Amino acid sequence: MVRRIIICAICAICSLTASAQKFALVDMDYIFKNIPAYERANEQLSQVSKKWQAEVDALTTEAQTMYKNYQNEVVFLSKEQKKAKQDAIMEKEKQASDLKRKYFGPEGELFKKRTSLMTPIQEEVYNAVKDIADLRGYQLVLDRASDTGIIFGSPKIDISNEVLQKLGYAN
Repeated sequence: MVRRIIICAICAICSLTASAQKFALVDMDYIFKNIPAYERANEQLSQVSKKWQAEVDALTTEAQTMYKNYQNEVVFLSKEQKKAKQDAIMEKEKQASDLKRKYFGPEGELFKKRTSLMTPIQEEVYNAVKDIADLRGYQLVLDRASDTGIIFGSPKIDISNEVLQKLGYAN
């Protein structure tokens, strides 16, 4: 009799625990690809990045040209002229390196621009996911696009389209 009561109690606890854990999946790549503002921001970042890379490449090419010219003229130059040319080449290389760091470094202009363009969109998506999770009682929402540990996810628990609808981007 005691054994039956213990088994029933364990089953009841397990069923309560199993039903209390609700989760869902979202595909953030899919969501962002269906938000036109995100795609426009990506295109804008790409164009700015290409422009800035062209500036860095121009300085690098200029430094390489100066070095080739120096190699061709080195036999005709005095020590002072050699030193001046070497200093000029090193300065040009430093300018290229500094410009690259300014644009593409960890706290560079591209990072700042990406943050200013993408953060509002990402926060809007996050808030939509959070609202849906709160409404439906999900304790966990996983991103199937970034988590390679998910081998299979049922389309029944994927709320990506619902997130897009909440944001006003119905497909």
